[in-house]
Amino acid sequence: MNTIGGSEISSVVGFNPYMSNVTLWEIKTRRRQADDISDKPYVQYGTQAEKHLRSLFALDFPQYQVFYKENNSFTNDCYPFAQASLDGWLVDEQGRTGVLEIKTTEILRAGQRDKWKDRIPDNYFCQVCFYMAVMEADFAELWAQIKHSYPDVWFETRNYHIERSEVQEDIDYLMQKGAEFWEYVKSDTRPPLILPEI
Repeated sequence: MNTIGGSEISSVVGFNPYMSNVTLWEIKTRRRQADDISDKPYVQYGTQAEKHLRSLFALDFPQYQVFYKENNSFTNDCYPFAQASLDGWLVDEQGRTGVLEIKTTEILRAGQRDKWKDRIPDNYFCQVCFYMAVMEADFAELWAQIKHSYPDVWFETRNYHIERSEVQEDIDYLMQKGAEFWEYVKSDTRPPLILPEI
């Protein structure tokens, strides 16, 4: 409750289709309870699949050392409002550090498919940039298993490599907006509503 997490930063800037910045503010100021989705089948599937996908990633990308610790939590004095819980962290052959983000998703309609068409969905991109900031990482890998359920069921695995140097402006913007949002929390002042991108 006392920090912003990676899955929440997209709400701060209006890129979370499920939660506005005001709803997040209400949760952080204890005006509202966060929904408990831990028992949802898609959440349980993602949790159980994560370790297997992390192992597959390590097999497919032997150039990386892959690290993970249960219930990890990272902070950074530069961003006292931020907290990162990682699916893994990486070291490449040059000794550079990276973050690993694992996603599982099911495509049930065209709108969901469009969010993955030739791109990373905005809320996931925000999350990865946020983690790179907290970890002072040089790069990130987003490893996604996508299940298509219509008209036939089939799976695809996608990998997105992101160099920090190419997204530094996005990182700076996110962390600035995160700091501004946290001032609204600390001062108990409702922020102006940013309507989520749909």
